[in-house]
Amino acid sequence: MIRPKKLSWKEVGLQRYSKAYWRKVVGWTFVLIIGSILLSIAVELLFNIGTDNSKTESLQSRLTGINIFIAFISAAVISPIYEEIFYRGFLYRWIRTRYGILSGMLISSFIFMIVHIPTFNSLPYTFLSGLIFAWTYEKLTRSIQQ
Repeated sequence: MIRPKKLSWKEVGLQRYSKAYWRKVVGWTFVLIIGSILLSIAVELLFNIGTDNSKTESLQSRLTGINIFIAFISAAVISPIYEEIFYRGFLYRWIRTRYGILSGMLISSFIFMIVHIPTFNSLPYTFLSGLIFAWTYEKLTRSIQQ
């Protein structure tokens, strides 16, 4: 998508940010973790939906070193990179320029949540994560790279 349009990585939000932002990033990480735990408890209490996850069950049934390594690389490295480039670098920015910051945050977070539908119990905090990631992108850095 970048090459045919002759765009730079900076134009899609990929740039460095200063060390002064680390404290806020760590703070928002704790907000996200605590919010996710509270949402998980609320979903379980209100809708009787547990925290079982078919992806985790699948990994546990074939627990080998290579499976753990592949799952870790996929979940901790590959997915976050392409998701941030797409959801905040392209989608959020496109919606924001047409409909404003709040609409951009809500719509891109909703789409981010919908894409994660196979794990229904994680949808509330996937939406919350999308909101925090979009807000962080907008207010702190306008960057999706650390």
